[in-house]
Amino acid sequence: MKIQITHTTDYRYTEPLRYALQTLWLTPQSGAGQTVSFWSVGAPEKLYAQRDAFGNTIQSYTFVGKESDNVRWSLVNAAGQVDTLGVAEFVDLETLPHPYFFLRATHLAEPHADLAAFGRRFVSAPQVAGQFDMSMLLALSQGVASAVSYEKNSTDVTTTALEAFTAGAGVCQDQAHVMVAICRSLQIPARYVSGYFYAANEPDLASHAWVDVCLDVAARRWVSIDVTHSCLIDQRHVRLAMGTDYNACPPIKGVRQGGGKESMTVDITITPV
Repeated sequence: MKIQITHTTDYRYTEPLRYALQTLWLTPQSGAGQTVSFWSVGAPEKLYAQRDAFGNTIQSYTFVGKESDNVRWSLVNAAGQVDTLGVAEFVDLETLPHPYFFLRATHLAEPHADLAAFGRRFVSAPQVAGQFDMSMLLALSQGVASAVSYEKNSTDVTTTALEAFTAGAGVCQDQAHVMVAICRSLQIPARYVSGYFYAANEPDLASHAWVDVCLDVAARRWVSIDVTHSCLIDQRHVRLAMGTDYNACPPIKGVRQGGGKESMTVDITITPV
């Protein structure tokens, strides 16, 4: 499926902005599951691109305001076309962190005894060390989707996996964090993925999150699972970035001075070509 995407982030400030440093995880890459036909990113200042530790393409810019400036608005745009291939299984490059790196605890997806107990209802110990059964992992994703129902605006980006699991509600980001935390609690390498999702009847999921779970540690083989829909990723999914949790690959992260109170509006349009 060929998908056209436009992603606009509009910042407004109540006072003049003096300084801003922003890093963007807004550039998809071609890979086993997709081919990027073209892509562009625009920002208020010149962008500098590099790769992070997880192989993601990131871009950064710095804004420095003058005393005479009265900048109270800024805009970040990303747009392009991606040919999605619907491939859910893939092998990591040797340059990426070893699968066992993704067992490490992070603030948003920390292992916990309660999460491990829940996970054992769906996943048993592997017969071969480092190899995990996909059918069990899909069953676990269904269990997570049932235990943490999707409720818009029920959480925010600081909500942890255990908090969402205990509350029994969250958004796709929380469902992904719970899945990752359960896998880590069971010594199964797992990581967080950010991206886009096309569905005409689910515009709230245009900005989406799912998980990579390792199927074979020695072979570096992974599978991408959409916990919200309890399925393998398919042609509706466009992969942006991956990391240990949301904090490792948010669409935009930065710091600023001045500006007073900030308001942010995000608009994402996804159209099949």
